[in-house]
Amino acid sequence: MTRHVLFTAAAMIASAAAIGASPGYAQSSTGQITVLYDAFGKDDAMRKDWGFSALVEIAGKRILFDTGDDRDIFAANVKAKNVDLTKLDFVVLSHRHGDHMAGLAHVLSVNPTVKIYAPKEGFGIYGSSLPSSFYRKAEALPPDMRYFDGKPPEVMTFGSAWQGANFELIDKTTEIVPGITLIALVSEAPGTRELKELSLAINTPDGVVLVVGCSHPGIDKIVEAAATINPKIHLIAGGFHLVAASDDAISKIVAALKDTFKVEIIAPGHCTGEPTFAALKQAFGNHYIYAGLGTSFATGSGAGAEQRRGEAPALDAEDLVSYRRLAAREDPFGLATWRRKLANRDNDGAKR
Repeated sequence: MTRHVLFTAAAMIASAAAIGASPGYAQSSTGQITVLYDAFGKDDAMRKDWGFSALVEIAGKRILFDTGDDRDIFAANVKAKNVDLTKLDFVVLSHRHGDHMAGLAHVLSVNPTVKIYAPKEGFGIYGSSLPSSFYRKAEALPPDMRYFDGKPPEVMTFGSAWQGANFELIDKTTEIVPGITLIALVSEAPGTRELKELSLAINTPDGVVLVVGCSHPGIDKIVEAAATINPKIHLIAGGFHLVAASDDAISKIVAALKDTFKVEIIAPGHCTGEPTFAALKQAFGNHYIYAGLGTSFATGSGAGAEQRRGEAPALDAEDLVSYRRLAAREDPFGLATWRRKLANRDNDGAKR
């Protein structure tokens, strides 16, 4: 079975499951996302750096999603956008990489009791616990050679890098408030295998608004999981982790998002990658939102390139040169070639 067929089947199953489940909605789709940390943008009052953070204001909630790579840069960017961190409803840390969580120290300095959702991992940086049965016992040893003198607590609790912080650790996909779900997936990619990551899915009357950190488990798998909440994916914002991907890999993901999952609006940033920005801009056109550092964009039905409130155009002059060169090519990202290969493969299979 081809990858395209697998994507289509998954989307159909997800749609049926979502319809059968009659998903609840967040209060409203009206809101905005403001990018507080990234390495590209044109807001001179903010400092660029590799990492990601966004303030998500939707459904009556103010959610800080990730906190960037550097405490001081994050604090300066928050100040530049006049964001009041004392009025957050909660924080989501997508995963344990430093470029997504280093600014948490600043958040806690001004709002020490804020609820923080993070992935649950054994011996994780956010804290964890395990039953003491996880290790083998040697009953014949004298007490002074045994852990806890041979009488360990039933559950062993391990500390976090932010002692006393109000963490709630998420081990599986969970609806944390009506209409707002944290999608919990695990990376299977080399280099990040077993890395747990959370994505934020808000189910609105317009469809799912999906905010992703780095998409280590695969942006296609995250969207597939979001489609089980509601098959209509209205908006995706954040990092797609295609920064070093080949044109062929980019083409497959762009096709899946646009043609299989029917994503309406795309607002990529962070580790999505420059070639992927160009590919998504070409594929989505006016439904591509520039999401550089300092931009704010709407999440509701009016969202789109025409309503941007950021300081930069969809593509700056340098981007336009690259884009025009790509657009001049007959098949710049290999989509047509890929589809022909799939069709030929399917035809060969049918003949057999």
